[in-house]
Amino acid sequence: MNNREQGAVSNASDRLVGSNRRQFISSLGGLCQLGGQVGTLGLAGCLATTISAEVLAKPHFAQRAKHVIFMFMSGGPSQLDTFDPKPLVTQYAGQRPSGTGLTTERTTGGLLPSPFRFRPGGECGTQVSDLLPELRRSVDDLCVIRSMHTVSPNHQPAINFMAAGSIDATRPTLGAWVTYGLGSENSALPSFVALGGRDGRLLRNGFLPGEHQGTIIDTQSTNPAEMIPNLVNGKLNRHQQSQQLEFLQRLNRAHLEGQGGSDPLLEARIRSMETAFQMQFVAEEVCDIRRETARTLESYGDTAFGRVCLLARRMVEHGVRFIQVENGGWDHHTNINRNIAGNCRTIDRPIAALIGDLKQRGLLDETLIVWGGEFGRTPVSESEDGRDHNSYGFTMWMAGGGVRGGMTYGATDEFGFQAVENRVAVHDLHATILHLLGMDHERLTYRYSGRDFRLTDVHGRVLFELLA
Repeated sequence: MNNREQGAVSNASDRLVGSNRRQFISSLGGLCQLGGQVGTLGLAGCLATTISAEVLAKPHFAQRAKHVIFMFMSGGPSQLDTFDPKPLVTQYAGQRPSGTGLTTERTTGGLLPSPFRFRPGGECGTQVSDLLPELRRSVDDLCVIRSMHTVSPNHQPAINFMAAGSIDATRPTLGAWVTYGLGSENSALPSFVALGGRDGRLLRNGFLPGEHQGTIIDTQSTNPAEMIPNLVNGKLNRHQQSQQLEFLQRLNRAHLEGQGGSDPLLEARIRSMETAFQMQFVAEEVCDIRRETARTLESYGDTAFGRVCLLARRMVEHGVRFIQVENGGWDHHTNINRNIAGNCRTIDRPIAALIGDLKQRGLLDETLIVWGGEFGRTPVSESEDGRDHNSYGFTMWMAGGGVRGGMTYGATDEFGFQAVENRVAVHDLHATILHLLGMDHERLTYRYSGRDFRLTDVHGRVLFELLA
């Protein structure tokens, strides 16, 4: 590879971050057949060029957070059974007093009390349900927002809106915007990964370059070779891979020059190859939680979600910018008391362990944890023992990353139906997350289809009241 060619690859590396397995395989198949050997390439079968960690764009101002762990509780957790106690719901059980007449998606009945007791936690005294005793002990690190509201009571548009600031199923998600704005701290790993789920609505790159799409890591196994398919090339050694990829890169560059020197899709694929090559030497170590001490493993618990949370911490340690953690099953239209208890048992200990572990390692200050779903649940009953979707008012919380811990912000009405005090829109949440990462949400834009787009559209305010 001559100096000019090395410079071209270096320049592409400086502009592009992230990886996408499907794009990588597609690029190999579409650019060169290599005498029928393309099918033998693993996910990481490429590039021997040494690449330093790069940053796509510098922050607009000083960062409080460098990483985000977004814990998405798919389905819509009930705020009335977790973080937003409403004693009057018990007093008026079965009734529909004034203030509870808001339109619900389905037919609902009278007020449905929560059977779970709320108690104060930590020094701050924030009330948290008995369903979450471990998180209650960690509540001094939490900023609980009780006044969230969103645009739709339907799952599909509400998930799109929480993920991307728009009900459209085509816009870039928060993780894509973050990696587009900040790039990666580790060129050997994707900058945006998904753990615990594979919901494409949370992972889209939209019109942003393809390397900003979230990369799914299969957390059903603890074996890195199974978590990332085709991680290691079993048929070509490193030198052979280098030769093969050098040939591919020459073809890529020749094609790129033929396109006038600029082709975002091709450049994204080139960068994906670079990251994929290095992943085979790094990802096995990062994804292998078996390397942890017995004490650490015990603190998270021997459960699938516990392993996900532990892996999220390891991703932060290795410079992954945005980690999407998904936990589903919160859509409790019937039998909510039993079902939500099971959901909370699943998440309580692992999330509390994650907070404590990051804190003990000095990483919580630079890692922003966000928890919540696409909306909440109604205080009135559905099918006698369930709760309907509620977009008018619900709870989310944040921890670490420059957020004030030990506080609550905003409030719903006396029955927990709609946000009435210090109302927080999803665009406000997004603007605040970007601000904590050092980005001005009004300046983080991308030119597409003749105009500048941004995550918060023409909305959003930074919630400076929540910042430490």
